[in-house]
Amino acid sequence: MGHAEHDIDFDEKDNIRSHAIDRPIDEKREASEVFKLIEDGVDFRTVSWQRAAVIFLKIQFAMSILSVPGSMAVLGAVGGALSIVGWDALNTYTAVVLGDFRNRHPECHTLADMCARLWGRAGRELVGAQLLIGQVLITAGGIVSVSTALNALSDHGACTVIFSFVAAALITLFSSVRTFSRLGWLTWFGFATFFVAVFIFVVAVTQQERPAAAPSTGPFELGWTVIAYPGFVAGITASANLFIFSSGSSMYLPVISEMRRPQDYRKAAILTGLLVGAMYLSFSLVIYRWCGIWIATPAFGSAGTLFKKISYGIALPGLVIGVGIYQHVAAKLVFVRVLRDTRHLQENTAIHWSVWLGTNLVLGALGFIIAEAVPILNYLLGLAGSLCFAPFSLIFPALLWMQDYRSYRSGSGTQKAIYGAHALIVLVGAFMVVGGTYGVAVSIKQAYASGMIGKAFDCADNSGSS
Repeated sequence: MGHAEHDIDFDEKDNIRSHAIDRPIDEKREASEVFKLIEDGVDFRTVSWQRAAVIFLKIQFAMSILSVPGSMAVLGAVGGALSIVGWDALNTYTAVVLGDFRNRHPECHTLADMCARLWGRAGRELVGAQLLIGQVLITAGGIVSVSTALNALSDHGACTVIFSFVAAALITLFSSVRTFSRLGWLTWFGFATFFVAVFIFVVAVTQQERPAAAPSTGPFELGWTVIAYPGFVAGITASANLFIFSSGSSMYLPVISEMRRPQDYRKAAILTGLLVGAMYLSFSLVIYRWCGIWIATPAFGSAGTLFKKISYGIALPGLVIGVGIYQHVAAKLVFVRVLRDTRHLQENTAIHWSVWLGTNLVLGALGFIIAEAVPILNYLLGLAGSLCFAPFSLIFPALLWMQDYRSYRSGSGTQKAIYGAHALIVLVGAFMVVGGTYGVAVSIKQAYASGMIGKAFDCADNSGSS
């Protein structure tokens, strides 16, 4: 508690350099940190644990809430609720595992750095590429969501490709803000607007006589069920969508590198897990109870035209900011990888700015191209969840724990059981990778065959406004 005064100020300015001498310094630890405590240049180490918690909340409470109710309709109320609680608990635990590993090895700025301890340089490069792929898929999903919002607000006032380009530009503009500290108040604003939009939408669906997606006249079957019995492809795709809502812990790691006290990470991660799980569970159950199987994708379309516009209008800043954080983390990964251990990392040189801005532009362009190739949010999130975030949030954290605690293999009975539990987490993650990727790939193929997904770079409305 002797340093509590350093953790209270939510809105501390970035020119914290003059206070650097007041921060507790562990010389050995500081020598390993990516960003150093400096008095000249760019000081990245300015994030309190409370601000870190808000950043984590915005990472997790984002566009995936728009696909979760549809997954509930596939799995049923009990299956969906158990999936949300189970995935949230497991992902929160592995988030703590990652943070603890990082704090034992402060030279590890990203999950790729950690995996280098498992598989050497090849592991770092391959996992680094996988991180970029996963984050670009999330960016693509965000571009789809923002273009859907713009279509809904304008009654499809322009070609969807144009709206997607505008979305990519806005996301890239936000992601180009250089430090997490400067993203502070924008992150607060993004979380608040998105939460209010979702809350308005949830209240709105409880006040309508029938779901907006249901037949406008005559009797209809709501389709709400306690327990559902989906086929494998539908079930595993829905599970992958539910898994991803709390699987962003790999995105936390660059934030730890910018915390004033990385040791306080646990508090931020656990608080985030509790709040995110409660929000997703309560909102999703209410939406499913009142909409049943008549849930639009994204879900805001289920509230009718007026409330769809209200919700999207309020949520738009939160959508841009939330996805912008993902792209920012991806850009920071490349930025640190290229400039690490050079003076350009924390000095305002031409090389510093060229690498930073150029990386953001390239990532934004890739996200735009993928968004136009697979323009359905559920499939993009499911693909990212099974192909990338299942290893990030399940397999790799468990393997890293097993490496640091390998003595447990031959320890007491309790230690062997704990070690076995982590091996089981690896198996669960492997199942999600294989089964989830297969299920999403089959779903995408069927969507193209049925015409649900049109041609690439299609101008057609994706919001149901026309």
